[in-house]
Amino acid sequence: MAQGCRVRRMKLGSQGFEVSAQGLGCMGLSAFYGAPTPETNAVALLRHAINAGVTFLDTSDIYGPSTNELLLGKALKDGSREKVELATKFGITGVHMHGDWTFGVRGDPEYVRSACEASLRRLGVTCIDLYYQHRTDINVPIEVTIGELKKLVEEGKIKYIGLSEASASTIRRAHAVHPITAMQIEWSLWSRDVEEEIIPTCRELGIGIVAYSPLGRGFLASGPKLVENLDQDDFRKTLPRFQQENLDHNKILYEKVSAMSEKKGCTPAQLALAWVHHQGDDVCPIPGTTKIENLNQNIGALSVKLTPEEMSELESIGQP
Repeated sequence: MAQGCRVRRMKLGSQGFEVSAQGLGCMGLSAFYGAPTPETNAVALLRHAINAGVTFLDTSDIYGPSTNELLLGKALKDGSREKVELATKFGITGVHMHGDWTFGVRGDPEYVRSACEASLRRLGVTCIDLYYQHRTDINVPIEVTIGELKKLVEEGKIKYIGLSEASASTIRRAHAVHPITAMQIEWSLWSRDVEEEIIPTCRELGIGIVAYSPLGRGFLASGPKLVENLDQDDFRKTLPRFQQENLDHNKILYEKVSAMSEKKGCTPAQLALAWVHHQGDDVCPIPGTTKIENLNQNIGALSVKLTPEEMSELESIGQP
């Protein structure tokens, strides 16, 4: 089994930002994927990741909300702040009423600044390495939002600016105000729509690509049994891909990935992750996990080498 390799470093974007070639999506430790991971276990996982060379940590103020940033702040109290590249996000607002969440989006300058200062406090840091606008506020011109982020860069509160789930035209307009370092998108064997417009735009402008859910929100690691074991309050239960009518098709996809991984001597998760890694030197996947064992397996994906023929085979498996 491919495991135990050291995590290489990579340049993300064209402004000199260097990160671990595989990051860690921290959302699932605190939110949306069932009960939060006990704090002691979560801190242990984060510190293990950093020591193993996975130093690019991804969070957001909406994860929890707030609790995920606080968790990272606690994990970094051991003096490891200087070893990590810290990414967080602003822009999705959440209001909890009558047992339900109502989500909104804000990108006005006052909100941008207050959200940044609140994240700095929760994380216990003086500067955020990469600060993303989590979603685009259609009521505020992107130039206005990026203008405020540019001021935060000048003030030393953030180092680099990122976007998440923005359109190609929004990326261009934002980049014209201040260089965008990274674009965060869902990209995996079963989520390919970004390849048409978003990826080419990022490459044209020298913007790094951060792939979230590179394991299909866990499905490409565990297959249909993942769905059987989801907690009642796991938001994946609401996603169309996890509904029974789509599971038959997705089960076949998983079985093909699984059979190919067996031939390669790696796990299905490692094969699916290796496919993302092979998309280019400008791509950094950020798989999430709550278990150290899975984290170690994910690191092993970095040593899985795929031939052009194997990439083509995987492409055909992943086609809808």
